[in-house]
Amino acid sequence: MLKKRKNVLIIVLSLIIVIILSIYSIRKFSQTELDDVHPSIPCENELIQKSDILWVIPLFENISINEYGEWCIDIMGLNKTLGLHGVHHTYEEFNQNIGEGYLEKGIDEFEDCFGYRPLMFKPPQLTMSNKNKELLKNNGFISKGRFNQLFHKVYHCSDTGLFSNKVVSIF
Repeated sequence: MLKKRKNVLIIVLSLIIVIILSIYSIRKFSQTELDDVHPSIPCENELIQKSDILWVIPLFENISINEYGEWCIDIMGLNKTLGLHGVHHTYEEFNQNIGEGYLEKGIDEFEDCFGYRPLMFKPPQLTMSNKNKELLKNNGFISKGRFNQLFHKVYHCSDTGLFSNKVVSIF
């Protein structure tokens, strides 16, 4: 009986190690992302440069990205994939039911800045109600969430994520 338990323990530990190594390997070779991109949020240029996807907040603290025309041009010139990261980026913003107009305001600000409608969306704090998931789907968005965070290195301009940017860069 003791030998059987030992074998089960070895199998379980082996599976855990394989899973951890698999996730690590996937993260190492997948696209790098940067959350909380807005001209009024300080962001290290190194983070911007090494990220493949930039998640932009169109109206952070009610300040439109369109008030920074040169910034819009600079971000576009980086040839990065850009996505919408909420509208105002308030706590659990998309966990509360919002209306079509609220979403359209964020889309319009993004489109006025970058010249095209965003295709990808990631909610602040990665929480979203089912009604808002449906709203985004009906507006043609590809939504990203917690699963995305597991398989991609995701940095934060303000270094405020669950794990610091230093920890993210290791794993």
